[in-house]
Amino acid sequence: MVIPLSKAVISVLILYYAVFHWNDFFNALMFNSNNDNEPLQIVLRRILLMNEAFAGGNGGVGGGYGQSYADQVKYAAIIVSTLPILCVYPFIQKHFEKGVMIGAVKG
Repeated sequence: MVIPLSKAVISVLILYYAVFHWNDFFNALMFNSNNDNEPLQIVLRRILLMNEAFAGGNGGVGGGYGQSYADQVKYAAIIVSTLPILCVYPFIQKHFEKGVMIGAVKG
């Protein structure tokens, strides 16, 4: 009886837990010494930091084609890193809506 009523809460906690571990890069940054085993978030962080350093430039033309290409790689990496969570969310969204409706008070 308790489990069917708490499906919404359990699904929210599972989604938060999954997003937390998907976005967690600090443990891998601190404890991973092998660059071959880096998770996606570390690779994304490196791409963003290199793009930021590249954007600074040397005061020249303002980047040009190289900066445009670096920006496209940065945006593509961000989309790829968020894609799995975006694919899971629609299946869990119905539980969010049900949890809101169960807690609603009719007046």
